[in-house]
Amino acid sequence: MTTTLICDCNQTMPLEPKTLGTALTESLPLHSTLCRREAPAFQRAIQSGDDVVVACTQEKRLFGELAQQTPGASSPIRFVNIRETGGWSRDAKSAMPKIAALLAAAGLPEPDPVSTVSYASQGRLLIVGPLDAAEQAAALLADALEVTIFSRGPGVAGGAQERRWPVIAGRIDALAGWLGAFKLQWTQDNPIDLDLCTRCNACLSACPEQAIGLDYQIDTVKCTSHRDCERACAVAGAIRFDRAREPQDGAFDLVLDLGTAPLIDWHAPPQGYFHLAGGMSHPKAAQTLMRLRELVGEFEKPKFFDYKQKLCAHSRNEVVGCNACIEVCSAHAVSSDKERQRIVVNPNLCVGCGACTTVCPTGALAYTYPRTPDQGLKLRTLLATYAAAGGRDATLLLHSEEGGRALVEQLGRAAQLRKAHGVPANVIPVALFHAASTGIDLWLSAVAFGASQVCVLLTGEEAPQYVAAMKKQAEIAQALLHGLGYTGTHFRLIEAATPAALDTALAGLRETRQIVPSRAARFAVGAEKRSTLELALDHLMDESPALKAAADAPLAVPLPAGAPFGAIAVDKDKCTLCLACVSACPAAALQDNRDSPQLRFIEKNCVQCGLCETTCPEDAIELVPRLLASPARRQPAVLNEARPWACIRCGKPFGTQKAIEAMLVKLAGHAMFQGEALERLKMCSDCRVIDLYSAQDEIKITRIPPQ
Repeated sequence: MTTTLICDCNQTMPLEPKTLGTALTESLPLHSTLCRREAPAFQRAIQSGDDVVVACTQEKRLFGELAQQTPGASSPIRFVNIRETGGWSRDAKSAMPKIAALLAAAGLPEPDPVSTVSYASQGRLLIVGPLDAAEQAAALLADALEVTIFSRGPGVAGGAQERRWPVIAGRIDALAGWLGAFKLQWTQDNPIDLDLCTRCNACLSACPEQAIGLDYQIDTVKCTSHRDCERACAVAGAIRFDRAREPQDGAFDLVLDLGTAPLIDWHAPPQGYFHLAGGMSHPKAAQTLMRLRELVGEFEKPKFFDYKQKLCAHSRNEVVGCNACIEVCSAHAVSSDKERQRIVVNPNLCVGCGACTTVCPTGALAYTYPRTPDQGLKLRTLLATYAAAGGRDATLLLHSEEGGRALVEQLGRAAQLRKAHGVPANVIPVALFHAASTGIDLWLSAVAFGASQVCVLLTGEEAPQYVAAMKKQAEIAQALLHGLGYTGTHFRLIEAATPAALDTALAGLRETRQIVPSRAARFAVGAEKRSTLELALDHLMDESPALKAAADAPLAVPLPAGAPFGAIAVDKDKCTLCLACVSACPAAALQDNRDSPQLRFIEKNCVQCGLCETTCPEDAIELVPRLLASPARRQPAVLNEARPWACIRCGKPFGTQKAIEAMLVKLAGHAMFQGEALERLKMCSDCRVIDLYSAQDEIKITRIPPQ
């Protein structure tokens, strides 16, 4: 049982408690100062042991403190924002169905916990950059972290006279790793050894070209190697022009990069790596230094994905098919292991965007934060409650937990101040850990559940490849619906970085009218992506205007290249029925026939990975992205068949006439296949062995004399 508490401070929202209570089948008294004067009502609710939903995020911290001070408080508490998401908009009076939906979704059980990824940091910090800026940063961090500086020039002022931290220099060859496990590889290629240098400045005074700076390294472009500096440093012995270039490596837990160009130039760099272009003058310098000071100890984050190799269409027999997850990952967390017919995801590098799971055609990669069934239950609850409360034309606005949520809340505040329209009454915001973590399985399910539109809010924090991938997903999903006769624009990407831009985009959603299924689906979203897609497609095809108009005629909906549905076209003149494509197919879409030389195809299983096309030695296969809206897509269809070749010795059929004849033509001129050897190619494997051992003119290994 769930107890819902709603509060309207200073009556800024036109709430209708009776309407909301009817939709949620519970009594909903309206509070005005629940966090203060009416706090006893909150305390009584959390002492009941029932789940408690508080419709206020503004005072979440205060409610948490109050719960800690309440004797016997045992209720799980969840918070939901109904103010900026709907109560503060120009059409807030019409937003009761949406608010009821948000309250109902907040009352759902918490998703099951996911496994975690651990990090351990001892505070070994590498600062890379100009020596003056690096020493400035080190002075602010050395009391909490163990600092090592990699000098990349003197900067403006050069290094301080007192050497307070270890300093290394040279040519950086590689930097890789993550929080607690960075490895730096560099080559010490300068005549001055900074470990031996005492910063006595004798070399600077001796150098006539002024080739030595206050980073105590020799500029080899200016230096003419007259060795005055080497003689001046005879006592310390820090300068040697004949020193061999030595490769070095070091392990660090954290990296602060003060260089203009980042050493790790990724959209989503590893955790523990921070880049401040321009050094300590960067606007986020203070925030970054504070963050670094906190990164000592053991840390955990969710493991955002599950991987099932048996479903993966990446590779077969060291031939690469689907590469979508590797291409889309901005964190460089996904790599190919084609020898083992799989991809490898590094959980330490994964940042939880979920884009790899979104583009995966088979569901081999599944998102876990939350899992797809939990996300599907949330969408179904939102849409079902919205419709039951009298809402129409529901639009889901999927947005990220950070940038997207902040933008929605800024728009709500602007609407309350009469500076914007606000979130429309039919637009239901749905927070995701990352905007790229959902794809066509959930989008199409949402339409089947009753959504008129599914919009994804992009705030500019997303990697370019994520945006491209989601546009492709929207294009595929829209082509599916249009082909089934559902007119309108059901899927949109809203790119907005300001509240005003978001306000304009949301207002523009009313410009088109969408045709959707007349009956909402009630299926449960499953853990398997293809199963969920099939459930959604079945419902959409059952309600399809195009199929109803075409009666019993099969409908083939053309789809964009890269769609996870389709057929294959086989050139029968080229195909020899070698069946290499069957062994390569990871989805059991291509099959043979034990009783006859046949190539069969089940279209429902095909994920368009391209492994069959790449594997085919005759180049006889071409992908055909489409959706066959017919029961025939579930039945095996014969793509090619041939007469079997009969063994010339025993008559047993093996292979096909076309394949054997092609082999005979290709090998006829080979020295190893002349005379009886060529005839043996026309025999089955058993007869070939018998004939070989019974032939009198063949040299057998048992007759070869020892050497």
